[in-house]
Amino acid sequence: MAYSDQKMSGGKIGALVIVALIHIALGYAFVTGLATNFVKKQVEKLNTFDVEEPPPPPPDEPPPPPPDVPMTPPPVVSPPPIVQNPNPPPVTVATVPTPPPVYVPSPVVAPPAPPAPPAPPNPISKAAGLKGNPGQFFGADNYPPSAIRAGEQGRVVAKLTVGTDGRVTDCSVTTSSNSSALDQATCRIAKSRVRFSPAQDAAGNPIASSYTLPVRWVLPEN
Repeated sequence: MAYSDQKMSGGKIGALVIVALIHIALGYAFVTGLATNFVKKQVEKLNTFDVEEPPPPPPDEPPPPPPDVPMTPPPVVSPPPIVQNPNPPPVTVATVPTPPPVYVPSPVVAPPAPPAPPAPPNPISKAAGLKGNPGQFFGADNYPPSAIRAGEQGRVVAKLTVGTDGRVTDCSVTTSSNSSALDQATCRIAKSRVRFSPAQDAAGNPIASSYTLPVRWVLPEN
């Protein structure tokens, strides 16, 4: 191959490259132009479609005024006659219920404490004993005159309290003779004339004690 042929083939190749580039540029421009025109057409189509709002309805016409009607005055009605009731209704008196009394509890006072029991007496080691014969003091010489006149006689039982000195300090009738003169004479004579040896405790000391004295009163014979 000659030098001239090599030069010509290199020029053909350059021309072909240039022609290819021109075709590519024309194709790109053509495609780009078609796309732009399509979008514009679509936008124009969208812009040409307008939605029209419906016109508002016409306002309602006011109703016609009512016809003038002449005013007729109401008829005059006389009031009914007043009827006097000869028997007036009974007067009802409302009673107000009385409220129940209010209970106010009174304070409860505690009962006083019971008294202390008395001290137990000293145990009696030896009981009180009579001195002499007390029957001699309740014979005919000391018989109450009022009981003799009334014909009274009977049995008296007296409870005597004997002191530490052997004398009777107290007397109470536990069984009566049904004669006050005989009962009183029994206690009077016992206090004044009856004597005892006092009772003693375990240590031998005299202590107070009690004694039961029965007396039978018999009317003296004349």
